[in-house]
Amino acid sequence: MVYTSLKSPEKDYSYNLNIAHLYGDLMNTYGDNGNILMLKYVAEKMDARVQVDIVSLADGFDKDFYDLAFFGGGQDFEQAILAQDLPTKKKNLADYIENEGVFLAICGGFQLLGQYYIEAGGRKIDGLGILGHYTLNQENNRYIGDIKIHNDEFNETYYGFENHQGRTFLAENQKPLGKVVYGNGNNKEDGGEGMHYKNTFGSYFHGPILSRNANLAYRLVATALQKKYGSDIQLPAYEDILSKEKPEEYADIKSKAEKSS
Repeated sequence: MVYTSLKSPEKDYSYNLNIAHLYGDLMNTYGDNGNILMLKYVAEKMDARVQVDIVSLADGFDKDFYDLAFFGGGQDFEQAILAQDLPTKKKNLADYIENEGVFLAICGGFQLLGQYYIEAGGRKIDGLGILGHYTLNQENNRYIGDIKIHNDEFNETYYGFENHQGRTFLAENQKPLGKVVYGNGNNKEDGGEGMHYKNTFGSYFHGPILSRNANLAYRLVATALQKKYGSDIQLPAYEDILSKEKPEEYADIKSKAEKSS
């Protein structure tokens, strides 16, 4: 049964933002829960009341209710379990993505939105098949370390830490989240990291990604609010609310995520 895991404190807000945390009880490695905490933090800075629901095994995904969706990373064992449940959500998730719903998927979540991935042991696990990317395995190797990428479309730079055995290849209608400045990226061949399709974003960045990249968190929340309330709504500028005048607040979000994972 879908249950609410986080809510904003009671007060008057200008907006409401409903977030679906897909399989949040299973997919939360390397502090990825911190992405949810950061989305809530940013949304409240933008005067939006937040409700976060865990949408897990046997739960339906309400494509008309949720304004933003997050799908975190997990180990092969957890991914194999939920891969059996994912087809029940495929139609609604596909409609949500095609209708430009805002979506962030990390590592295993990123892989499972695609066609398939190959486990370290060689077993093929089918993904949702909503998007065209696919993931191959490597023998006796992982991509591990600090990484920096640049998104030319938004002229934004993102920093992160990658730790993945899979090698992901995008489809023609997908763009990378950014070009690798240093690090490995999706596959160490095409120079890209992550994925961008409509308002859906994927990445291998753990750590979590949004506590290190407030500009991306702002972009996701602003896009979701503009889609829900109209592109002409007046939102505070990034520089006014997230200029990192208080970097300890981001560190606190990361710390809380690591303790809960």
